[in-house]
Amino acid sequence: MNRNTTTRRTTTRRTAVAAALALALGLGVTAQASAGAPRSVSGKPSDNVTRIADFYGAYIDAVTDADDGGRLANALRGHYLSAGFQKELAAWEAKEHANGVLRAQNVPLAWKVTDNGTADYTEAVVTLTWGGGETTRLVVDMDGGHKIFHIGTKGVAGK
Repeated sequence: MNRNTTTRRTTTRRTAVAAALALALGLGVTAQASAGAPRSVSGKPSDNVTRIADFYGAYIDAVTDADDGGRLANALRGHYLSAGFQKELAAWEAKEHANGVLRAQNVPLAWKVTDNGTADYTEAVVTLTWGGGETTRLVVDMDGGHKIFHIGTKGVAGK
C-alpha cells in the first residue's frame, strides 16, 4: 500500500464520519424542535362541549389525585350534573359497583370530547382511552343551563 492510498482512505473516512455526525445532529435538532412545539387548548364557558370537556378533564384529575377523600370529585359532580341526574347516577353506581361518570372501575389515561349535535340540548361523545389503547365511548347530554342530565352508551335521543 502506498502513502497516497492510505491518505485517501483516511480522508474518505473522516469525511464520512463528519457527514454522518452532521446528519445526526441535524436530525436531532429537527426532532427536538418539532417535539417541543407549543400546544394550545381553547374553549368558552358559554359552549356546552367546552363545559363537558372541562368536566371530564377536571373529574379525571380529581379521581386520579384523590388525596382529598373524593371531595373534589363530588364537588365537580355537584357543579356539573343536574340534581336529578346525581340521584340517578348514585343508583346506577350502587347497582353496578362502578364509577357512573366513567362507567368503569378504573380511571382512563386520556379522553376526547366531540360534539354530536342536537337542537334543544347538547350531545357530545366522550371517548375514554384506557391502558393498552382500548377505548370506551360514552354519550353525554347537557341542557341549556349547562347541567349534564345524562351519561350512557346512547344519548337520550337514542342515537
